Amino acid sequence: MKTRQKDRDVPEPDKPWSEISPGLWMGGHFWTDHTGEVQPAVAGDEFDLVISLFARAGHGPHPTAQHLITELPDGPLTADQIHSVQELARSAAHALRDGHTVLVRCHSGYNRSGLVIAQSLIELGYTPDAAISLIRQRRSPRALNNETFEQYLTTGLHVAYLLSGLDTLG
Repeated sequence: MKTRQKDRDVPEPDKPWSEISPGLWMGGHFWTDHTGEVQPAVAGDEFDLVISLFARAGHGPHPTAQHLITELPDGPLTADQIHSVQELARSAAHALRDGHTVLVRCHSGYNRSGLVIAQSLIELGYTPDAAISLIRQRRSPRALNNETFEQYLTTGLHVAYLLSGLDTLG
């Protein structure tokens, strides 16, 4: 499955991950160091839960961390994929409430991870607009540049799930 859209001229972020709210981190598998070289972002044991929406061998996390892997495309999602986002966001919010540290990551840490992070924040009481704004402030203004994902969040994932499910009726 193709998971990342190649048509965006968005550079890799300048750090592997960013803390969006206390204990909730957003990142990717790659980042650009101060020399301009792309580096792998390897999660060790600094997180209790790592949610990977894009996976590559050798990028961690440490075996003591819980690791949830659900590969998602950086584009329109099916109803089942939206449901997966909802479940992952609930898992992240639950872990945070229990005092655990959470990393949600995709390729670069902009869109897919932003979708799950934003929904996690919504689960924790943020409005969609406040969640999106916080992510762009703390991770990058380039975060959530996928307009479809932003629309899912502002419409509500429950509504997006129902509307996406209409395509399977026939």
